[in-house]
Amino acid sequence: MSRIQLPAVKSKCRPWNKGRLIGQKRLLLPKQVWAIRARLELAGSFRDLAPFNLAIDSKLRGCDLVRLTVTDLVSNDRVRERVSVIQSETNRPVQFEVSESTRDSLWNWVCSPEMLGCSFLFPSRFHDRPHVSTRQYGRLVRNWVSAIGLDPSGYGTHSMRRTKAASIYRKIGNLRAVQLLLGHTKVDSTVRYLGVELEDALSIAEKIDI
Repeated sequence: MSRIQLPAVKSKCRPWNKGRLIGQKRLLLPKQVWAIRARLELAGSFRDLAPFNLAIDSKLRGCDLVRLTVTDLVSNDRVRERVSVIQSETNRPVQFEVSESTRDSLWNWVCSPEMLGCSFLFPSRFHDRPHVSTRQYGRLVRNWVSAIGLDPSGYGTHSMRRTKAASIYRKIGNLRAVQLLLGHTKVDSTVRYLGVELEDALSIAEKIDI
């Protein structure tokens, strides 16, 4: 029996990745970090400046950043210089430093009228949510990069996580140190996360003389 060849039917659904940059998101360059920070400072936007500065310093995943509480960062009327939190993805502790400029922006935010009675560091404006969601955080990141003329499709919450870690790696070439700062369980994950190539590894090796 001969088979009837039916015409191909094309899906009318729009491909989910059409027009999007798929793969690892770009990290921010130091000059871009300063450009965003300067715009937020000039606008006096403590609500945006505090999470932006903390996202760069902490190197936390978005899910962990949005869940931070005031008591995680503030003790005895001052913002801590070092903080330790439990990562939700690995259930392991990770520590991070809080720079002076970040401590200042966090303190200004915590002392603002909007934070009166709030336990979460970045409370949601929606009454049914105690803190901003990772999706809301993602929108903030897109707004920040768009404000300085960058294509928001190339950046995401992991751009914030990778930015300072990549700068540290470029400066000291110590993968183990960056692994600890990112809270990775395996150094292989750090290698992939930073996009370390053979050329990088050889450049580091050439500096070591035994």
